[in-house]
Amino acid sequence: MMLSRVANNVYWMARYIERAENTARLINVNTHLLLDLPRRARLGWEPIVDITSTPEYFYTLYEEADERSVIRFMVADTRNPGSILSSLAMARENARTVRDIIPREAWEQVNALYLKTKHDAPSVLTHRHRYDFLRSVILGAQTITGMLAGTMTHDEGYSFLRMGRNLERADMTTRIVDVRSATLLPEMAEDLTPFENLQWMSVLKSMTAYQMYRREMRLRISRPDVLRFLLQEERFPRAFYHTLREVESCLDSLPHNEKSMKLVKKLQQRLLRAKPEKLKQEKLHDFIDDMQLGLIKINASISSTYF
Repeated sequence: MMLSRVANNVYWMARYIERAENTARLINVNTHLLLDLPRRARLGWEPIVDITSTPEYFYTLYEEADERSVIRFMVADTRNPGSILSSLAMARENARTVRDIIPREAWEQVNALYLKTKHDAPSVLTHRHRYDFLRSVILGAQTITGMLAGTMTHDEGYSFLRMGRNLERADMTTRIVDVRSATLLPEMAEDLTPFENLQWMSVLKSMTAYQMYRREMRLRISRPDVLRFLLQEERFPRAFYHTLREVESCLDSLPHNEKSMKLVKKLQQRLLRAKPEKLKQEKLHDFIDDMQLGLIKINASISSTYF
């Protein structure tokens, strides 16, 4: 069994890289969504703060949730532990301490991504450079993920890495579905209903799920189908159920896995028994809270067992 400190660092390195990538996706999609929606259907930038669940803290640092403030907070503000720059700094710190465990090229890539992001972060405030900046964060994170998959021995260390990545991904999927479905143009005027499709499309695009959804469904986009696909589809890598299956398969290769495995299986059963597509907004929110609580318990169990 590998050292608990090493396992902990590998697990958190993967979580932070995934977090940076997910945050970059979110900002990118929100920028495009706001350009597509009519002026009177403004959703603004506050939902992005809500998704990463730091609204109270945000308002201690900024007056209002306008585009400039939210983007600065989410990308470059090191006072925000969930910002892209903070996440990559933590990923780099964790990678640095396990340099003898991960391939050297992967460490160099983590380091280079952090330095490039730090250097380019100010450019994200202008629309002109934002897309390129965010795309470089997403591609940089995916390069690291691919490099580790292709060059790291798939031993216990790699199981912790995959487990961290998938739990982080599961967490972000539930947050996006929760906040985005709640901000779907609430008291929607009749003539705004076509834009509901745009918003569900943005939910899918936040997770690069749009094409895979269309391949699977071949129908126009609808709330029930999107919810079913993002929460219960087993074959799509960012769907909630898929991430839980991945965590289960990682635990399977580790010793002393009984307690954590039991929690994962229990959460899977609750997820599959539910019919999220039939839930009204308030009930959907409660259901997602329940799923997130399950993730918190799994993370706590993994931490107490292995770290």
